[in-house]
Amino acid sequence: MTHIGAVALNTFREAVRDRVLYNLVFFALLMIAAAIIVGQISIGIEEVVIVTLGLSAISFIGLLIAIFIGVGLVYKEMDKRTLYALLAKPVRRWEFVLGKYAGLVLTLTVNTAAMAIGLFVAMLYVKHSLAHGDASVLVAVYFIALKLTIVVALALLFSSATTPLLSILYTAGLYIAGNFIQQMRTLRTDLMNPTLAMVMRWLSYVLPNFDNFEVVGAAAHGRSVPGALIWQNTLYAALYSAIVLAAAAWVFSRRNLK
Repeated sequence: MTHIGAVALNTFREAVRDRVLYNLVFFALLMIAAAIIVGQISIGIEEVVIVTLGLSAISFIGLLIAIFIGVGLVYKEMDKRTLYALLAKPVRRWEFVLGKYAGLVLTLTVNTAAMAIGLFVAMLYVKHSLAHGDASVLVAVYFIALKLTIVVALALLFSSATTPLLSILYTAGLYIAGNFIQQMRTLRTDLMNPTLAMVMRWLSYVLPNFDNFEVVGAAAHGRSVPGALIWQNTLYAALYSAIVLAAAAWVFSRRNLK
């Protein structure tokens, strides 16, 4: 655990020093501020517009950070030759992978929290006070953070096996596919080839199900999120990330670093 913590802390420090990270967060906060202006134009639905655009900005910027920084975590260490010096010490490869994952998750948590604060400040500016129904916005931000933990695990898996460009394409592709799980499960399989129908059904359970994390509409309209969905999504994100990380550690442990 000491080795994992050291790698995680070093990863967090490197990410914090990255100017691109600050630019992305600033852009997200700028979008939230722009939502206030748009909300003033949209009479009667100011709160809905601000929450919708704010949560969308947090999700989009978090996704960019998770993918583009996540896929470069392993490759950058190899490109700079710092990985070889690190692995020469009593640090196992699976500890390196888990440390990188923990460091980027910490980075995403801090940045997501900063953007969430900006969103609540914008809401407070428009509404002058926060109501009990606004707790659903906090739940929506939490779901975004859970979703990003899965994306980071996927990015690490692909970056442990292939080039950064392919890792970005694979991770982005799985993210897009994961947002259409419900559509895959409701297809008219009786009109499809039986083999294709079976493949689609299995894919709907293997691919990450990001549909369950989508509660922006409920948060924008002040509707409460069921408590069962909160703990189910938390358990799902933890289990799915653990499986993907185990695969990433296995792939990286067998990769030829010469």
